[in-house]
Amino acid sequence: MYSFTNDYNETAHPKLLESLLSQTKQKNSGYGLDDYCQLATQQIRTLTDSPKSAVHFLPGGTITNLTFISHVLRPYQAVIAASTGHIAVHETGAIEATGHKVITVEGVDAKLTPELIKPILDEHCDEHMVQPKMVYISNTTELGTIYSKQELQRLYQFCQQHNLYLYLDGARLAMALTAEANDLTFKDLAQLTDAFYIGGTKVGAFAGEALVINNLNLNQDFRFTMKQKGAMMAKSWILGLQFLTLLQDDLYLQLGAHSNKMAKTLQTIFTEHGFTFNIPPKTNQLFVNIPNGLIDDIMQNYCVYSFGQPDSEHTCLRFCTAWSTTQDDINKFQTYFKKLIQK
Repeated sequence: MYSFTNDYNETAHPKLLESLLSQTKQKNSGYGLDDYCQLATQQIRTLTDSPKSAVHFLPGGTITNLTFISHVLRPYQAVIAASTGHIAVHETGAIEATGHKVITVEGVDAKLTPELIKPILDEHCDEHMVQPKMVYISNTTELGTIYSKQELQRLYQFCQQHNLYLYLDGARLAMALTAEANDLTFKDLAQLTDAFYIGGTKVGAFAGEALVINNLNLNQDFRFTMKQKGAMMAKSWILGLQFLTLLQDDLYLQLGAHSNKMAKTLQTIFTEHGFTFNIPPKTNQLFVNIPNGLIDDIMQNYCVYSFGQPDSEHTCLRFCTAWSTTQDDINKFQTYFKKLIQK
């Protein structure tokens, strides 16, 4: 069965595999001190126009989130996230396991706003409660929506006014930055967050995320925390080399744009046949409301993720396209889907 389950179930983009294979006889320094990590760091600093930002390469999204959040927060401090946020739902209590509470709030299209955060600050008013200290967001969100520059500016200004850190999870950042409605740049992210990461795992990398710390006060002794949390790879050069390859010739953004393009084509198929979406599609995740009578057939032929029932007659299925999705894959689904709804 073809899988629309996620955007990381293939090995790696061929260019990244080629770059790794080219190093079979080369010896590199360990723990992120190699030439490739240094070159990728310089490339990211140039890309973000932030020459002083600290860059660290970590193996995956969850370990990046728990390592950074636990490093920044004091034992009595907490992080605020949307109720759909990855750290609140899909990280097996990793943040809580480090001793920090995740305070959740219902987002607007899975996004946070100052108006949603302010009541939390008002409620946590003294030393008998945890102290909110960080705001966690993701771009794209878990529902595939994106932040505009104005939204991020308002959020960052609010965080600064209330002595909060703003941290952006960029697991699908390539898709966010190449979405049709996007007006954010890498430079904006460096200016409007205390830290963010450039996701590689979901954008053609074998593994790896690049954490960019813009508030250098938060970078102090971070490598100690990385080592303690198991986030520092001996062969970190594997991550540096992949990012060096991804960021050459705009490959990273090209792969994100391709994922979005494939989703847009898939969206057209559903729209033409009158199907609705649980949330308006923005990037490479489609949350489609499917009549219950079609669910079993679809799931017997395609791997997709069930996302609950919006009503008694429909089930929401998530179709996630990837850098590896081809037009032929979409055409085959279209042929199958037309036959299915004509039964």
